[in-house]
Amino acid sequence: MKSRRMKHESVVHTALSCDDILSNILLLLPPESISKLIIVSKRWLHLICSSSFRHSYLSRWRVGFNLLGFFVCNSLYLGRPQGGARRPRSEPALPLLSTSREGDDMKFSGILKRLGYFIDSSNGLLLCGRHPKAYYVWDPVTKQQHKLPRPRVYFEELCMAFIVEDSPDDDICYRVVRAKCESRFDEINIVTIETFSSKTSTWSYSKLKCSSALSLSPWTLGTVIGGIIHWYAAQGNVAIYDLDHQEKHIALVKLPGTFDFDEQVLGESSDGCLQYGWSCKSGLEIWVLEKDLCGYASLFSSNKQSNVKWSLRYKLNFKIMWKKNPTVATKCSTRSKETEILSFLPQNSKSVFIRSGSNIFLYHFESERVEVMQYQGRGSSILWDFSKVIPYYKRAWPQPALCCSGNSTT
Repeated sequence: MKSRRMKHESVVHTALSCDDILSNILLLLPPESISKLIIVSKRWLHLICSSSFRHSYLSRWRVGFNLLGFFVCNSLYLGRPQGGARRPRSEPALPLLSTSREGDDMKFSGILKRLGYFIDSSNGLLLCGRHPKAYYVWDPVTKQQHKLPRPRVYFEELCMAFIVEDSPDDDICYRVVRAKCESRFDEINIVTIETFSSKTSTWSYSKLKCSSALSLSPWTLGTVIGGIIHWYAAQGNVAIYDLDHQEKHIALVKLPGTFDFDEQVLGESSDGCLQYGWSCKSGLEIWVLEKDLCGYASLFSSNKQSNVKWSLRYKLNFKIMWKKNPTVATKCSTRSKETEILSFLPQNSKSVFIRSGSNIFLYHFESERVEVMQYQGRGSSILWDFSKVIPYYKRAWPQPALCCSGNSTT
């Protein structure tokens, strides 16, 4: 009996000593377990932090995100025309309303003063700069700043998108897309874009064709879901572009309802679909663009009829919401201020960020509870009517920097 047990333990030890076998075992564990296993040994820590294991794990599991804060992007200074509004020296170019210790460290490190204006973020990486010449990508893990070469084409008005791709090696892979915005809506069905790839370190020029006339909304962020870019377009539409599709085609989908709402946001639902939210003085609605059997692929095909359609997922009356949360409403004096939708959470359909005055809240649809988001920053000094407030997230994954700390047991 004893020899059998010793033989069994020897087999287990031999199996766990092989990185390939250990990796296959760890790939079966849920995300909440992985973060705890880095303290088992230095070997386990190095394995879990390795880019190859992360790439394999993220292809199987959805890992959560940590909120670091909210970036404030003032539209008055984007693409500022000659003689336009100038940013006062007392106002930072890249304000961060920090909600975490890591956000505090970033805010007071001085790095934000060297990056220009906020443009977009993806998987924790920041895309910043000054239109239309200088763009930077900053990695909060390595603290490295990557300056992109100057774009080859000048666009007077544009919208952008930032896509970070998970890589099995240690190199950061990302693409930056600049799209020209035309004001002649009835005449143009071509979108000119310029794409930068970190793999080639160059900008490439191309033209996208649409089956109908379109005009992209300038100075807006592209929402990226599974490598597919979604931009706001004129006349209450959303333009959808798949970077990896063979045909250089951009699809146009009508947004539900009218297109003159006070606030509109795009995001990714918990089931990987595009979700759209709008708000007015009375309340908000959340819609989801349901996929057909081919996903969204039929949108980019000229041979197939697309069956994708919008479905209403949530409807909320602000007055009823505050009545059900009287303590928060009284403490934050929400009665004298309008409430509006602010942003979605990543890969989440059950909660949404809303704003009233300089206060930011998180509303949970299932519990009907309003949660106050505490942040460090002068919210009262922000020109909220001219600013886009964007949550800044980093994927909740053990960072490679931990491998050098030596805090784990051997």
